[in-house]
Amino acid sequence: MTKTKNLLPIGNPAHHNLTSAELVEETLKKELGVLNDTGALMVDTGKFTGRSPQDRFIVKDNITEEAVWWGPINKPFSPEKFDALEEKIKAYMKDKELFVRDAFVCADDNYKMSLRVYNTIPWQNMFCYNMFLRPSQEELESFDPEFTILCAPGFEADPEVDGTRQANFAILNMTKRMIIIGGTAYTGEMKKGIFSALNFILPHQKGVLSMHCSANVGDKGDTAIFFGLSGTGKTTLSADPKRKLIGDDEHGWAEDHIFNFEGGCYAKAIDLSKEKEPDIWDAVKFEAILENTRFYPGTRTVDYTNSSVTENTRVSYPIYHINNALEHSIGAIPNNIFFLTCDAFGVLPPISKLDKGQAMYHFISGYTAKVAGTEAGITEPVTAFSACFGAPFMPLHPTVYAEMLGKKMEESSVNVWLINTGWSGGPYGVGSRIKLKYTRAMISAALEGDLSNVGYRKHTIFGVSFPSSCPGVPNTVLSAKATWKNDDGYYEKANALARAFNENFKKFEDYANDEIMAGAPKPNDE
Repeated sequence: MTKTKNLLPIGNPAHHNLTSAELVEETLKKELGVLNDTGALMVDTGKFTGRSPQDRFIVKDNITEEAVWWGPINKPFSPEKFDALEEKIKAYMKDKELFVRDAFVCADDNYKMSLRVYNTIPWQNMFCYNMFLRPSQEELESFDPEFTILCAPGFEADPEVDGTRQANFAILNMTKRMIIIGGTAYTGEMKKGIFSALNFILPHQKGVLSMHCSANVGDKGDTAIFFGLSGTGKTTLSADPKRKLIGDDEHGWAEDHIFNFEGGCYAKAIDLSKEKEPDIWDAVKFEAILENTRFYPGTRTVDYTNSSVTENTRVSYPIYHINNALEHSIGAIPNNIFFLTCDAFGVLPPISKLDKGQAMYHFISGYTAKVAGTEAGITEPVTAFSACFGAPFMPLHPTVYAEMLGKKMEESSVNVWLINTGWSGGPYGVGSRIKLKYTRAMISAALEGDLSNVGYRKHTIFGVSFPSSCPGVPNTVLSAKATWKNDDGYYEKANALARAFNENFKKFEDYANDEIMAGAPKPNDE
């Protein structure tokens, strides 16, 4: 039901907690979107079709000064500049029609945090309905927000006056418990802003490990979590019809369970097909929001191969659009953790088991590779490292999260696996992509315990242990070197990748303990 309240402390009336249908109606009425042939709302995010990491700031004050790992990722912003910019954005919003959403994050009641989001665009408010946890009517009656987001895409900062890098900005203030966003309509700034806040609050103040991962659970209650950067298969491999989805992106690991932060999914839509991603395909219906996609000419059918606007086309939908989603989004302590990497150099085994030191080292490294064609200017594979598989959202030093993971491993005896979903038999352009059916078979074997009683060999450079046999996978596939026709070529690439790991890790060495450093690869040509 539509409500009008004076919510923002500037006297502006606002539409409060509109339903999805009402927000779709408002979006269509304002000609800000169109419906596709399955009832999903298709919108454009304008100039920005992705996050702008260089324009994300954290207010540096008494709470954050000593705790945050300041640098190119976590850029400081002065409290005084924040206060002034906050007043400017409020003044801008005073004359605008506002859409206000009350929501929660964190499915665990012990850590649940209430937030109130103010939007100037109706479909952005619908995104918040999809992505955050939805309060009951009873909870709304006594709702008291602990965190606030002000999001005004039409408001642009003056960098010389306001202290931003350019006109767009996303600024997190942990003392005021507020995020202000302007100059960009990309909805991921709201989602990842709250994730960044939780990545500060939960580990630093609550002792909970926050994780950028997907998670699912089997019929026996066995939980698995999947870390991986874009293109590694995190969404594909965690979407298993035999297992229930806990969540696809953000989770916390408390003392005796894990829990989803969110109430929805924000999936990449490029090249989406019913054959490859049936669950996501079926989720694109009324209440879903498609971002920056295009129709086949003369139809309302989405052409998911169309990247004319961006490769980063997206679809947002509430988690209940997934048929096998776990109702309460809470699972037991994980039995298995999978680090997914798309190694385009063809060096890493398709599956290997990590000890505690290796797990912490690879967690901090967050490795994958970008292949030719994924970004302008890339003509051959290049390494990509993102600490904790989510560096842009981690305010604390990566070793803080890694040491928490190591402690969790000690307490729970969880298995940690490194899965290479990339190349075999040679690098990109020479070898071939590891077959998805083999990757699925290896993950199934790990989940079922079928790799507990097989022989293992140790990689001579990376030190990880890889199985000599696996149900459903030819033995020759399990050894990366054995798939190459050229041993010298293999070792040349393996040593080069090991040196890239070690070079990337230099910025973490001063904070890393001996056990973490023992997990580093050791090039054998030096």
